[in-house]
Order: sequence, then C-alpha cells, then structure tokens
Amino acid sequence: LTSSEFKALYFLMKRPGWVFTRYQIVEAVHGANYPVTDRSVDVLIAGLRKKMGSVGTYIETVRGIGYRFQE
Repeated sequence: LTSSEFKALYFLMKRPGWVFTRYQIVEAVHGANYPVTDRSVDVLIAGLRKKMGSVGTYIETVRGIGYRFQE
C-alpha cells in the first residue's frame, strides 16, 4: 500500500461502523488545508479496495456522505 492508502485504511479501521466524510479522510491522511478534490478521495479508496482484494468490500460507500469500514 502507499502511505496515503495505509493512513486512510488505518483511519477507517480505528472506528468500524462510523461514517466519515471525504474531508475527514483527507484531513486524517494529509492534514488540514490540503488541496484535494472529492474525486481524488474516491480514487484513493478505489485503489485501496483493489489492492485489498476480496476483503476490499469491508470498505463501504455511504452515498452522499463518504465511507465507512464495516464492523
């Protein structure tokens, strides 16, 4: 995993079941005031899911809000 992917996965796994916005994920991975688009978070999560293989389904998209790691 890349450093960003690992940080995002760790952030989501620390609180399974909690829904995080894209902004919260960016802040956890890169810090506050990091210039990034919503779409770049989607690309990060898609790459992470792909590398995780079949267990990538544990990262769930919550439409209109963001992502969560399933309990």
